[in-house]
Amino acid sequence: MRSKICISPRIVTMSGPQAVNSNLFKKKIQRKNTAKLKLLRLYVILWLRFRKEVLSMPALQSQSQITTLEQYEALPEDTRAEIYDGQIFYMASPSQIHQSILLELSTLLNSYVKNRKGDCRVFPAPFDVKLSDHPLTIVQPDIMIVCDKSKLDGHRCNGAPDFIIEIVSPGNPADDYIRKAYYYENYGVREYWIVDPRRRTVTVHDFEKNMLSIQYSFDSAIKVHIYDDLYIDFSDIADLLNI
Repeated sequence: MRSKICISPRIVTMSGPQAVNSNLFKKKIQRKNTAKLKLLRLYVILWLRFRKEVLSMPALQSQSQITTLEQYEALPEDTRAEIYDGQIFYMASPSQIHQSILLELSTLLNSYVKNRKGDCRVFPAPFDVKLSDHPLTIVQPDIMIVCDKSKLDGHRCNGAPDFIIEIVSPGNPADDYIRKAYYYENYGVREYWIVDPRRRTVTVHDFEKNMLSIQYSFDSAIKVHIYDDLYIDFSDIADLLNI
């Protein structure tokens, strides 16, 4: 007859600093899960708002696969395209109002950053950002601020910029509101603004503080959260551009 071996479960209890650390860890996980749930709900809301544009938008239709950096660099020099998970998406040329806003915002940001004399640099489009090698993901934000000089190799930014602004084009609003918000948050962008001339709104995602989809009108002075004292007055820009 085989003898039976019974192993009694051991109950481990924690007290003092261990219990405090365990509770803090649990709360941190809960906050992170809550933030992810909020972001998922936001993407669903935006998808419902822009689904018609998504389904009918040529700019969001993949054309072919680009799986390596060498393939991407072999594209014709005048090609305007981004790569998401190895899929290439061609972009239309920007409009006059798009370029006017880009010029004003990049000039304001560059003036502020230069006066601070720090490591940060401002780059307007076209300038590549390689978010991932596998799968290959390369984007060209309209405006970005990069504060980690080690990410710059003379050709592109390797890794997430600290701050990104995208200016919405009438033909592809869902690209900026949904897809780019998803990728920028997942790859570590600290702050992301969506400037929408048609709606006259600025949508701010402060991913560091889990402040998502905070919307401002074009008569607002909006804080750039990666800095302590930088505000951009969009009423000045709207008046200057007559929008």
